[in-house]
Amino acid sequence: MGAPAVSVIMVAYRTGPPLFRSIDRVLAEPLAGQLVLVDNGSAPEDEAALRELAAREPRFTLVQGQGNVGFARGCNLGAQAATGDWLIVLNPDAYLQPGCLAALVAGGQGFPSPCVVGARVLNTDGSEQRGARRGEVTPLSTLLSLTHLAALPALRRFEIHFDDQPVPAAPTAVPTISGACLCMSRADYAALGGFDEGYFLHVEDIDLCWRARQAGGAVVFQPAATVLHEGSTSEAPSLAVEMHKGRGLNRYFMKRAANLPARALALALSPVILLACAARPLARALLGPARGRLN
Repeated sequence: MGAPAVSVIMVAYRTGPPLFRSIDRVLAEPLAGQLVLVDNGSAPEDEAALRELAAREPRFTLVQGQGNVGFARGCNLGAQAATGDWLIVLNPDAYLQPGCLAALVAGGQGFPSPCVVGARVLNTDGSEQRGARRGEVTPLSTLLSLTHLAALPALRRFEIHFDDQPVPAAPTAVPTISGACLCMSRADYAALGGFDEGYFLHVEDIDLCWRARQAGGAVVFQPAATVLHEGSTSEAPSLAVEMHKGRGLNRYFMKRAANLPARALALALSPVILLACAARPLARALLGPARGRLN
C-alpha cells in the first residue's frame, strides 16, 4: 500500500504573512498531495501572490472569487475541490510540525466512523492552547468557562478545557476537538454533510464533533500530531469575531436542545453568552494576551 492521498484545506480571510508561512510548511510535507486554499478575501498583493503560486505549484489549488462566505462554507468549498481520500482542515495561521499529517491519518484507527481526529494545538511559546481537547459544550459550562468562573474550586467540575491535564500517551476519545487542525476521511466528511454552513465563524467544529458522536462515531485527540497556532491574525475586527462566536454558540445550543426545558435554558442564557463573548476583546485589552485569552 502506498502513502495515503491527503488534501489539506485552508480558509483564509486577510491573514497576511502567517498564511504564506503556513502554506510553506504544508508544501514542505511529502504526505501533503494537495493544498486547497479557499481565499475568502486577501489584500490585492496577497491575492496576486497566491495566483502566481497556483500557476507554478501543481499541488496548490486556489479557490477565489466567492467573497467572504465564512469558515464552514469555505471548508465545504475546499472539500469539493479536494482530491485526497483524507481531508485535513488547517487554520491559515497554524504551522504543521514534523509528522503531524501521518499522525492525524493514523489517529482514527480502531475508532468507529464517522471519526474526527484533532491535533494537539500549541501556542507559539509551546504551551497547549485551550480548545484542542474539550469536554461536553453546554450552555452552563460555556458561560462558566467564558467568564473563568469554572476556575473556582466549587465550580471546577464545569471546566470543559483539558489543556491543564496530562497529555495522553495515545489517541484518546474526547467529546470535542479544535477546528484549527482536524482530520477526517473523505467518506466520513461526506457522510456528515461536511460543516454546517449555518455557522459563519466559530462553533462549526463543536457542531461537527457533536454530529459525529450522534451518528455513532468518535472524536479523537491525537497527541502525536502537533501544530503551532498563532491565532488572531486576521484583520477582521475582534468584536465582530466574538459576536460570530456568540451567535454560533447560541445556534448550537438551540440546535441540540432535545426538549422544552433545554430550549428554555438555551434561550434564557443566549443574551448572557452574547454579552460574555462581546466582553472578551475588552478583557484582552485590560489583561493582556496571556490572561485575556478566554478561548
